Amino acid sequence: MSAIAYLNFAGIAEQAIEFYSEALKATEVKQVKFKDFPQDPTYPLPENELNMIMESSIEFAGGKIMMSDILPSMQAVTGEVVKGNHMMISLVIEDKQKLEEYYNHLSVGGQVIMPLSEYPWSSCFGMLVDKFGVSWKFNRDADQFLDRVISNKQ
Repeated sequence: MSAIAYLNFAGIAEQAIEFYSEALKATEVKQVKFKDFPQDPTYPLPENELNMIMESSIEFAGGKIMMSDILPSMQAVTGEVVKGNHMMISLVIEDKQKLEEYYNHLSVGGQVIMPLSEYPWSSCFGMLVDKFGVSWKFNRDADQFLDRVISNKQ
């Protein structure tokens, strides 16, 4: 299990990835844009959102930071990205039962943003804001998703 700082941006995640990669002397950088992932034909993304970062990770000195852009079309659900609210804690845990346990405990008194469920990018994913206003992202297989999409692009 790992708890990872997760930074959200409003269209500038690629710039942030470049900056943090260089500043932290990253040993590995992975990134996937929304256009790299098959789109739902029922809800196609606008052209300006396709080049935004869907998911990324930067590894450095034994640590990891993950980042993504919050699409303008999603900000009605997630809230507007402003300095101060653009950080999340991401729990990446392969043990589905443990992931569900943490999700259920942290959701008490909070607000569920995305129910813990299977999605095209994860076998078990969810998001919530806890009762203290801290945003959490839960993912069973974030690294496998990044590796799979990146390998399919090459």
